Amino acid sequence: MAMCREMGISVVSRVSHTLYRLESIIEKNGGKPPLTYHQFQTVVASMDSPPAAEPRITARAIEGIHTPLHDDHDDRFGVPTLEELGFDTEGLLPPVWTGGESEALARLERHLERKAWVASFGRPKMTPQSLQASQTGLSPYLRFGCLSTRLFYYQLTDLYKKIKKACPPLSLHGQLLWREFFYCAATNNPNFDRMNGNPICVQIPWDRNPEALAKWATGQTGFPWIDAIMTQLREEGWIHHLARHAVACFLTRGDLWISWEEGMKVFEELLLDADWSVNAGMWMWLSCSSFFQQFFHCYCPVRFGRKADPNGDYIRKYLPVLKNFPAKYIHEPWNAPESVQRAARCIVGKEYSLPMVNHAVASRINIERMKQVYQQLSKYRGPPGLLAAVPSSQQPNRQSNTNNPCSKYGSGGLGRIKQEEGDIVSDQEGKENNHKHHHTLHSLNQQHN
Repeated sequence: MAMCREMGISVVSRVSHTLYRLESIIEKNGGKPPLTYHQFQTVVASMDSPPAAEPRITARAIEGIHTPLHDDHDDRFGVPTLEELGFDTEGLLPPVWTGGESEALARLERHLERKAWVASFGRPKMTPQSLQASQTGLSPYLRFGCLSTRLFYYQLTDLYKKIKKACPPLSLHGQLLWREFFYCAATNNPNFDRMNGNPICVQIPWDRNPEALAKWATGQTGFPWIDAIMTQLREEGWIHHLARHAVACFLTRGDLWISWEEGMKVFEELLLDADWSVNAGMWMWLSCSSFFQQFFHCYCPVRFGRKADPNGDYIRKYLPVLKNFPAKYIHEPWNAPESVQRAARCIVGKEYSLPMVNHAVASRINIERMKQVYQQLSKYRGPPGLLAAVPSSQQPNRQSNTNNPCSKYGSGGLGRIKQEEGDIVSDQEGKENNHKHHHTLHSLNQQHN
């Protein structure tokens, strides 16, 4: 645009993919993007409502305009098939998501028909069915521009006003505002999707482990909950947001200690709704590299999976090799007696992988590593760079208690570990760290913005 202006060329620029003009949010925040969601909400709440969506183009609006079509129009200009693009389609499953604006608008209509949810507004309850792609899912359509964010915003607002007879709270539009938050945070930061040169990213010394990364990406970790999620992602191009939390935590600070950049690349390849800023922002968030610092909360790949899918139906769908296991063992088949494994026609270690890591031990070590990183960060006042090395996750003490990767106790000397609703919380560290590290990253951000 600057080049066009220098050459005297007029440029018309429209804000079309976000609710607000992102530069206006930054200006309202003193020239810096808000780096906490609360701060972002405060800024947005002080601004005028987003502009209304443009009216739909109708036949009447374009009356008199005619483009002649030739008989071979589709052959010359039609959408190429997968085969024509060079893809192997043998054994390809039917698509779960149908593209296009017509499908997006039909889904929006179904979404808005859930009047009971809007009337009793609150967080939708998580059920095993939530893990499956829904006919009201909208995220891929927002990502590709098949659905206008402003159309979604105002139709939801109008429905709320009709039912509640009141203006909606800002939180009603949480899905759109989180998207907007990450778009805004990424503005003027070309390195938002990487550690190097990214001023808001904590420089955590992650391990390089291509073999472990490949097992995670292809659903061969030996943890059915994690493997089912990654299989669904590869087959369908979508997974529930809590499933994303589980596999992102497992890859990074929870178990494998592999950089969020690697996970982001896999999601970029496989997720239909992955767009640049939201994908990178989510991975920094879940790896405690930015935006979120409560590293002592860690998802257990067994307990969290059992809570989300207690009967194991989700696992049976995406990992049919485990379909004959009883619910008692399907989330941890390595603990099933040999007789149960034989009856299920799946011997763990042969037909299905053993767990690639001892979660109880690995998570303790990684919590300690995160603690050391943040302790150093709280004392650090120079430019962003690699912090001093912390203990390697490849140390021998990871091998204790290998029979139960989610065992409550193990070596490491980090105190009692309490399992709560799928999270591991270190009692000794949780309370003190929550307060101690709350402002650490914010301080770093202030230094380099």
